[in-house]
Amino acid sequence: MWLENMLRRQMRDGTLVLHLPDGSSRRFGQGEPEASLHVKDPAVLRRIAWDPGLEFGQTYMEGGWEPGEEGLRPLIHLVMRNFAPVFRRRRGLWMHLLRRLWEQGNRITRSYHNVSHHYDLDEWLFRRFLDREMFYSCAYFERPEVSLEEAQQAKADLIRRKLLLQPGMRVLDIGCGWGSMAFHLAQHADVEVHGITLSREQLRVAEQEAERRGLSDRVHFHLQDYREHRGQYDRIVSVGMFEHVGQPYYRRFFQQMNDLLQPEGVALLHTIGRVDPPGKTNPWLSRYIFPGGYTPALSEVTAALEKTPLMSTDVEIWRRHYAYTLAEWYRRFQAVRAEAAQHLDERFCRMWEFYLASCEGTFLFWGQVVFQVQLARQHGVVPETRDYLYQGGSATGAATGPRQTAAA
Repeated sequence: MWLENMLRRQMRDGTLVLHLPDGSSRRFGQGEPEASLHVKDPAVLRRIAWDPGLEFGQTYMEGGWEPGEEGLRPLIHLVMRNFAPVFRRRRGLWMHLLRRLWEQGNRITRSYHNVSHHYDLDEWLFRRFLDREMFYSCAYFERPEVSLEEAQQAKADLIRRKLLLQPGMRVLDIGCGWGSMAFHLAQHADVEVHGITLSREQLRVAEQEAERRGLSDRVHFHLQDYREHRGQYDRIVSVGMFEHVGQPYYRRFFQQMNDLLQPEGVALLHTIGRVDPPGKTNPWLSRYIFPGGYTPALSEVTAALEKTPLMSTDVEIWRRHYAYTLAEWYRRFQAVRAEAAQHLDERFCRMWEFYLASCEGTFLFWGQVVFQVQLARQHGVVPETRDYLYQGGSATGAATGPRQTAAA
């Protein structure tokens, strides 16, 4: 069987035990870690062999296979660890470019639809596994022992410092989510924030929360695509939204950011990226989780920036912080999984846990990172050194070393 031959070639770090429908077993690789995969139907193996990027996740959603007693995360991570060289290899440039144009043709109407697919899911779900402030983006783990809540606040505080805010400034939050960053900036920097989102559910929750916090006079939310927005702002921030822009629209995004920014303005882009050359989105993730989504190479970001008046004033790369974030989301989701299965259904739960575990693996083994790119329109508005980021305590201090958890 082709799949078995491939497993023999690739399994070099750890052991995969494959339990087949006829009761027999196969072992691939050697040593620890060890994980098991129980196949219920022979057709599952044929489907995975034909299209592993799509079918590994889809057949799990359908109940075609089960992990062993060690659980789903260790199994997925074992597979991803050993297949990283295969999936990070660049292939077929022209086919890759044609597929990109098809998958990332994020015109305004399509962008609304794509965002609704994921972010208009019931608020109930996200409140079960996110931190109290509902940040749905990478946290910043200064020390191994900090909680998710502390790590998300550290992320927000670091972004606040990079924006160099002064009281009374007008700030635009592109892709504001449930308003977490907007509330943080308004409360900690005494600024006026306008947030835009394409999700009606996020808009509803954010407006209710602004009213509850007594911030409706300083924090305003709009259901609007970034290309539709008009105005002038002292600062612009975008956290976890650029992944939905699509590479064909990068120049348009940065030109719009430039046009909305005051001459002495500062902007901060926070996005998932890749350390590899430009690639493509996993087909399972594109179909079920983030249609139209794509994580850029840094070369793609800078190439688009160079065609606009904006200049990069600082670039920081976070490596495994999102792996730690996803591991905690997975743990919290598993704690309420039975309740989620009743509220949603079993197929959804299998999809969601596969999403969280596999995305964690991409940051551990497949070269996914987070880029924070600080931008300005002219020299002199950003300090010449990074001292301003770390003055006044450890709120934005550097991480002290690898996080010693099950995620590492």
